[in-house]
Amino acid sequence: MLILLEITRKSHQLALVGSSFGGEVLLIAPFLSLCKGLSLQSEGERSIISDPSRAGAVIMNYTICAALVIFLVTYALIVSEKVNRTVIALFGAMMMVLTGVITQEQAIAHIDFNTLALLIGMMIQVLILSKTGLFKFLSVWAAQKTQGNPIALLISLSVIVAVCSAFLDNVTTVLLTVPVTFALTKDLRISPVPFVMAQIFASNIGGTATMIGDPPNIMIASAVKELDFMSFVRVLALPCVVIFVLTLALIILIYRKELSKSGTRRQRIMNIKTQGLIRSKAMLQRSLFTLGVTVILFCSHGQIPGWTLESGTIAVTGASLLMLMTMPGRERVLERVFSQVEWITIFFFIGLFVLVGGLEVNGIINWLAAQAMELTGGNPTATTMTVLGMSAVMSSFVDNIPFVATMIPLIKDMGAMGYGDLEPLWWALSLGACLGGNGTVVGASANVVALAMARKHNLVVTFFGFMKVAYPLMLLSIAIAAVYLWLRFL
Repeated sequence: MLILLEITRKSHQLALVGSSFGGEVLLIAPFLSLCKGLSLQSEGERSIISDPSRAGAVIMNYTICAALVIFLVTYALIVSEKVNRTVIALFGAMMMVLTGVITQEQAIAHIDFNTLALLIGMMIQVLILSKTGLFKFLSVWAAQKTQGNPIALLISLSVIVAVCSAFLDNVTTVLLTVPVTFALTKDLRISPVPFVMAQIFASNIGGTATMIGDPPNIMIASAVKELDFMSFVRVLALPCVVIFVLTLALIILIYRKELSKSGTRRQRIMNIKTQGLIRSKAMLQRSLFTLGVTVILFCSHGQIPGWTLESGTIAVTGASLLMLMTMPGRERVLERVFSQVEWITIFFFIGLFVLVGGLEVNGIINWLAAQAMELTGGNPTATTMTVLGMSAVMSSFVDNIPFVATMIPLIKDMGAMGYGDLEPLWWALSLGACLGGNGTVVGASANVVALAMARKHNLVVTFFGFMKVAYPLMLLSIAIAAVYLWLRFL
């Protein structure tokens, strides 16, 4: 393949001759069909050449071949999980630049710094909030309020996780609530499995409901300025509540035997003292204050005429204000906070933005959008359902972040080609990508984290064991989302 790329680079273009019979073009190799109908104009301009159905020569540009090879190999390695996803994404991005697929200036221009700022700002706020002991306090408080009743406890913990995941990082929420859940179920001598399953679903469904709850929503909001914080709440909150209630009811039904045990040691739960669970009331108050201010500013975005602040600016403002209020001169504590920011995730995003940028500047995304338009005939219902279904299936088996990063410019290009209202497509992408993560163990980061902690407590949930319960529930949630989108937009 490297030899092929070197030959095509030197010759700049390689013409593949097809033969026609009955108006159809026969291509030499299946892989080359991916480049069919594409050409690169000078200085990064995009164009689609002659109708793919015509016989004749199909011109393949070196940069198009290189972009496709680099992207597909990188994506395959990300999916395989044999190489750290951030390392391979960054390497793929650098290969895009080094092979001339995309210039350094174009690569930087395609990095969405608003998304990165939003992620970093919210990560810092959640990290500081997590040090206060709030999550443990809420879990124990819920257990005591329900007097250790298994079903009531499962519902209470799930609601806490869903609400926290809507406004905070759902992975962090699960990371802090699942260990407490194991301690509570151990004290009650009941199975932790239904509780872990319910919290996984709650985190992903809750994260779907708002702009800041899940990375796909953050990416969509950053790319589509018309979709502000309140837009996500107005459109997604209702279906998420319905899906959450039905999912929780079915989990209780599925695990009714495990939850029917009364819990013979409820008194141990009632004897836990909540007074010392909050480590610093002052830090908790300041954290909740800045988080509240941040959310209010998010809600104000798009509602006030002339408002120009981006969501990333708001998130970093909240984070810097919180650090100023809690640790202005404590350098060691600040270093610890910054060291715990998920920089691996941040650089993963940077690599993806450049990789997708390489496809975009060479017209590949534009061509794919044209094929999607041709496939659905531009029909709004067919297109919306295709995006929803494809997003759900793909996101249940592979990381939804690179998938969404690829779909965003594709949907934008469909709009540029004359497709009607794009709004249903954005909501279909959001619902499919976020809810699809519930389908398998690897579908979402919260799933992986929760089940990894479960293994530390000698609870092993196999891939197919999880999928047997989770995938039907995921498909039900997508069916509800499809009906909702059809009734509201189509």
